[in-house]
Amino acid sequence: MTAQGVLLVTAVVWAVTLIRPVRWRALVAALPLPMTAALLATGHPVDGSQLVGVVGLNLFFGVVALAHHRFRLPILLADLAGVAGYLALAVVLRPFALPFGPTLAATVSLWLLAMLVLHRLPGPDQPADPADPAGPARLSVAARLLLVLAGAALTGLLGQVLRGLVVTFPYAGVLVAVEVRRDLPAFCRHFARNSLALIGFLVGVRLGQDVSVVVALVAGWAGFALVAVALHLPAWCHGRRHPVNLGCPTRT
Repeated sequence: MTAQGVLLVTAVVWAVTLIRPVRWRALVAALPLPMTAALLATGHPVDGSQLVGVVGLNLFFGVVALAHHRFRLPILLADLAGVAGYLALAVVLRPFALPFGPTLAATVSLWLLAMLVLHRLPGPDQPADPADPAGPARLSVAARLLLVLAGAALTGLLGQVLRGLVVTFPYAGVLVAVEVRRDLPAFCRHFARNSLALIGFLVGVRLGQDVSVVVALVAGWAGFALVAVALHLPAWCHGRRHPVNLGCPTRT
């Protein structure tokens, strides 16, 4: 990863540390800043593999949440388990060519199915981490940079295995998982919902990549913004119409 990529990853993680609601943390974590940096650095054209990479990002956070909350692994070991799950997906898909259109249809269908399942499941309780009763542990700036550089070196070494999935590798996800570790189950739900906006980003890039890199990225960010607004604006408007009752007396 380039120096600009490291700065973008650091900016995403820093922004996540400043936000309290899990819903908005998940939206910021889904911003395709690292994906933009990876596309510029690698020059990989967008095809079906990056769409599957979005599924891999959800797999990463799901494995980390399971390892940390269910099996009580330390968060950094849970991160390693999540990365291993992402790499396993890349190895399984390596022999296959993934055409964009059919992969897009399959990915969107999988997203719809996931939303139906998550809607029917009870929401996760806010877990209290017995190993960290005072709040989520935060890594020092030096430790964060070392993790980012380690991820960049890892993806460089495994570039032939990851291929197109190198674009969606969880560069920021490793650090984001540390920051939101107490709320990982809820975070996974919100991130899965925001994944549709990442698919919108990739569709936009795909539509514009034959013109120029600039056009592709502008179209990609426009696609991300349109889908993100469609996902979040109804809930925001509903909250504006029905504000939370803070105990103020009402007239009868």
